[in-house]
Amino acid sequence: MADTTVKIDDQTRDRFQALAADAGMSMRAYLAQLAVEMETQQKLGTATAAFRAAIARPGFAEAFDRDFSDDALRPARTPSQAA
Repeated sequence: MADTTVKIDDQTRDRFQALAADAGMSMRAYLAQLAVEMETQQKLGTATAAFRAAIARPGFAEAFDRDFSDDALRPARTPSQAA
């Protein structure tokens, strides 16, 4: 992958260099990791919003309890097991 130059002020560069050094990483590796972490946070935010919208729907909690209760998760007993 080709390198590129990003123009940032000296103070921001120094902050990134200090953070990278504290993490024992080069600034290149630190910024790459930071990008991955920020993408993950965005995806978590999207998933959280979708979850909150789902649980706000009427009947969602009741359906969840019905489908995922202890009884619903137990394997069905066969006639030979019941005897």
